[in-house]
Amino acid sequence: MPATELDLLIAAARAAGEVACRYTGPEARVWDKPGGAGPVTEADLAVNEVLFEHLRGARPDYGWLSEESADTPERLSRERVFIVDPIDGTRSFIDGTRTWAHALAVVERGEVVAGVVYLPMRDMMYAAAAGQGATLNGDRLGVSDAAVLDGSSMLAAKPNFDARHWRAGRPPAMDRGFRPSLAYRLALVAEGRFDAMMTLRGAWEWDIAAGDLILREAGAVTSDREGRPLRFNNPMPKLDGVLAANPAVHSALLEALAPGAAI
Repeated sequence: MPATELDLLIAAARAAGEVACRYTGPEARVWDKPGGAGPVTEADLAVNEVLFEHLRGARPDYGWLSEESADTPERLSRERVFIVDPIDGTRSFIDGTRTWAHALAVVERGEVVAGVVYLPMRDMMYAAAAGQGATLNGDRLGVSDAAVLDGSSMLAAKPNFDARHWRAGRPPAMDRGFRPSLAYRLALVAEGRFDAMMTLRGAWEWDIAAGDLILREAGAVTSDREGRPLRFNNPMPKLDGVLAANPAVHSALLEALAPGAAI
């Protein structure tokens, strides 16, 4: 059994990658989830099974929250909980591209204590443990040193830039980028390749938990869209948006955003 929580998550992520890469995205069987919740493939389900066996097999007393498992209140009574997204970026997987990830986290009393975002097709393992820093394939990560929003680079979907979301009636001048995997977007900010990321719509915990710790261990500030710290293993596992950047840009982003309903 791996000695630490992070060792366990890394080993599980690599096992998940081996399973997922046996499938060809465009040829994998696909179903639509009820209620317009998006697609799921046979690869998502196979990865979810191997993660459950690997993680709960090692820590049977931990709770379990996964995008591809039926949720139950049982996890709320557990001190520690696994929060996982078997394949984050399923549409990217279906399209046959490489920009999808496995996102795995251990949460203790609402806070992430270990997290991994792994892109097997790119051989990129982002990892962090509380108080130990964040790494990419073993190399230390750090956020950018951008000081202002104007001219910064932002990972966000286009609707986040609608004028109604900004106090000035228009967004600051930022270079916008996008990646289909939300977990990967978080990791890219931790790596310093982008200055910030935001999503003003509700965000499921399994998309965010691993990246939250990786970001904070890389020197970022993370919050919901109103600036509140992110907490996990909630009865409804959905966050009120996510903002992430270095302290200066995060503060500037909060000042620039208008209060109001999420997308």
